[in-house]
Formats: sequence, structure tokens, C-alpha cells
Amino acid sequence: MNFDATDDQAEPKRSSTQQLKDEASKLGGQAADRAREFAGQGKERATTALDEVAKMFEGAALDVDARLGEEYGKYARSAAQGITSFADSLRSKQVDDLITDATELVKKSPVIAVGAAAAIGFVLARLIKSGVDAASDLGEREPAETTKA
Repeated sequence: MNFDATDDQAEPKRSSTQQLKDEASKLGGQAADRAREFAGQGKERATTALDEVAKMFEGAALDVDARLGEEYGKYARSAAQGITSFADSLRSKQVDDLITDATELVKKSPVIAVGAAAAIGFVLARLIKSGVDAASDLGEREPAETTKA
């Protein structure tokens, strides 16, 4: 009879453990779905930004044509075309494909991946610092302006 009691106690443990595993799996799936959603939004923003940069290069090419000649403007047009084609290829890929491509790049060229991550981190840090500095400058000016009024 002791064996039956032990088996009865083990069964609820297994079912509650399984419930915890199922719940953790469900939460993990939800988190992955949410991350894919954010990545999709980021992809959309990136392609829109790339389109804008390509337009800026096209406009710059016209200025260069006017000032220096068409032979120099072709470099700006070539850059604009390269940016546009990159944006189009990015737009055509699914988020999972982009993740796979990034994983393969890191496996093939870890030094490039680390360098790119460092460069991106540096740029983000500078952007955040300039935003914080601008906010603090604005905060310092406001009280001075209100005392004058």
C-alpha cells in the first residue's frame, strides 16, 4: 500500500510540473511572437528610412550634376540605387529569414559582427547622450524664461 500512496503523490507532482512546463512554453511562444512583431515594425521603419536616404542621395546627385558635372553625380545616383535595392531586398524578406541571415553572418564573420555591434552601440550612445543633453538644456532654459515673463 505504501507504493500506491507514493505513486498517488508522484502523479500530482508530474501533472503540476507538466502544467508549469506547458505554461512556460506558452509564455515563451507569446514572447517570440511579440519579438517578431517588434522586429517586423523595425524592418518597416528601416526600409522607410532607407527610402528617404535614397531620395536624399538622388537629390544630392542633381546638385552634384549642376555644380561638378554628371560624371560625379553618377556616384550619388549609384549609391541611391544601391540603397534602394537593399531596402527592396529587406522589404521582401520575412523576419525569420532576416534572423537566419544575421545568424549566418555572425557564424561566418564574427569579427565583422562584433565591429558592427560596437559601431551601432557607439552611435546609439551618442544619440542618447545628445538627446539627454538637449533635454537638460531645455530644462535649464525654461525656468529662466518663466522668471522673465
